[in-house]
Amino acid sequence: MLNVHNLSVSFGGEYLFEEISFRLNGGNRAGLVGKNGAGKSTLLKLLNKDMPLDTGVIAIEKDIKIGFLRQDIDFVEGRSVLDEAYQAFEEIKALELKLDEINHQLAERTDYESDSYSQLIIDLNDVSHHYEILGGYNYQGETEKILQGLGFRREDFDKKTETFSGGWRMRIELAKLLLQTNDVLLLDEPTNHLDIESIIWFEQFLNNYTGAVVIVSHDKMFLDNVTNRTIEISLGRIYDYNKPYTEYLVLRNEIKQQQVNAQKNQEKEIQQAERLIEKFRAKSTKASMAQSLIKKLDKIERIEVDEDDNSVMSLRFPISVVPGKVVVEIENLSKAYGNNLVLNDINLLIERDTKTAFVGQNGQGKSTLAKIIVGELKHEGHLKLGHNVQIGYFAQNQAEYLDGNKTILDTMIDAANEKNRSKVRDILGSFLFRGDEVDKYVKVLSGGERNRLALAKMLLQPFNVLVMDEPTNHLDIKSKNVLKQACLNFEGTLILVSHDRDFLQGLTNKVYEFKDQKIREYLGDVDFYLEQRKVENFRAIEKKQAVVVEKAKPKSTNSFQDQKKLKSLKNQLSSVESKIGSLEKEIKEIDHKLLVDYDATIAKPNFFDGYQAKKKKLETLMQNWEILTIDIESLG
Repeated sequence: MLNVHNLSVSFGGEYLFEEISFRLNGGNRAGLVGKNGAGKSTLLKLLNKDMPLDTGVIAIEKDIKIGFLRQDIDFVEGRSVLDEAYQAFEEIKALELKLDEINHQLAERTDYESDSYSQLIIDLNDVSHHYEILGGYNYQGETEKILQGLGFRREDFDKKTETFSGGWRMRIELAKLLLQTNDVLLLDEPTNHLDIESIIWFEQFLNNYTGAVVIVSHDKMFLDNVTNRTIEISLGRIYDYNKPYTEYLVLRNEIKQQQVNAQKNQEKEIQQAERLIEKFRAKSTKASMAQSLIKKLDKIERIEVDEDDNSVMSLRFPISVVPGKVVVEIENLSKAYGNNLVLNDINLLIERDTKTAFVGQNGQGKSTLAKIIVGELKHEGHLKLGHNVQIGYFAQNQAEYLDGNKTILDTMIDAANEKNRSKVRDILGSFLFRGDEVDKYVKVLSGGERNRLALAKMLLQPFNVLVMDEPTNHLDIKSKNVLKQACLNFEGTLILVSHDRDFLQGLTNKVYEFKDQKIREYLGDVDFYLEQRKVENFRAIEKKQAVVVEKAKPKSTNSFQDQKKLKSLKNQLSSVESKIGSLEKEIKEIDHKLLVDYDATIAKPNFFDGYQAKKKKLETLMQNWEILTIDIESLG
């Protein structure tokens, strides 16, 4: 499908990667990983022929169509969401115009017996047949399905694209890409602008996709759920294995350990040969044997151990002063943008030392509330910051606030004060900006490098409350792990706006979901929230179905019979609830075993059949629970 051979690219005399080779086949879903600045986005541009090669060859089979999701998009103003999404169907839209033109001519003409009229009928049949083959009668429904999967509501379809934020416009671009009949998808950070529910939908889409996919992503969980191959760019080389990211890391460590062991054994053999050479060289009778050993030694191919780029930034958020017990107090807060009401009558209390996550679909007010807390937006209602509260704020578009015409060093010096100006180079060093790198201009930095610089700037100001809006966007996996550890170690109050499940896991002790202008509290981390939301979504669907069934039933007028039936239903409900509890516990224990020792767990005979049977049984019990509950409510 696509073959890369001895590809090299350099910038400023330094190679990003040198003489790398790999092949991409149908069904490959490859995660392209590596540190910020390693050359991942550059490789995608090369595969899409957006930039020239230094040396090497990229061979693509004939008629292969490539779709590329870039980070920078440019829409034509005035189009609705649907109209923009329909741009994915260029050939179908062209045929629609042709059909309109033919039908218009047929309606106006009366020379029914002429050859030209007959030709129009033939043309109409040909174009209609071609239109049907291309899916002309289905594309509108497919477009709506994809848009809804990516989080758009039906009422959004007719809105102009320019009324949406950059993140939502990126979703439209992604929808167009998924609607096209591409053989290869090149996706550069596709989850950066998706909320958790949309990511889960997107994972299912990609797992059913039959073409080849190359994904640049720093979302470890997304990579594990979607990819079946990992290509890592490290120190100019690539490491390519048919494993999702986490399994690849394990395999890579095993291979490296084997290399280390083999290298040690080889070194012993070499040392033994060198000792013999020295011993035989002095004796004339053994001189020929010494020469033979020397030749043999020269021919040995030395075993090399793969080098790892283990450099990571060093990050620790210092706390300034201890604030009062209540950090943020919000009462009856509302916020609207023109006629668009985003938050309505919000009440929220955030206490000292808590770690809180704001989650939910994009556009539901998460970033808005974060900006209100830090004083960037006006609002209606009451907001009070506690005693001695000092806020550090990392905005979603923090990197955009950096001046591209300044150097890294100048950016930091300008943000520093007299007390910490002398520490600027040390701080930059801990964020991997060392030596001459501090003289680079901001405009040449990758997205991840800019985020690292923005984080470094934060350390120049004291704070005890840290508000971070999508801080992991563009950060490589190692840097994300460092940031997560720094957040775990932070002794102050943390408020996180994020859709990154892996990053949020175990990090917060409270989750607020933003939906329909309101917020709802979940006392746990993101796994607890997702578990609750899935159950809620399922129950909401079942409840609607059960209500329809219930309306068709005639109501009993016999109160004695009602009481008897009510008692029976309650007994049944109690039994079902007991079974649900036991089954949920069993499934949870299996999930834990899978997490601790995946290979040993799945090795058990008929493991997956039994596991799925338990889940199916739980689903049936949940349905019974819903129906019983509604029956009890109707009688009660």
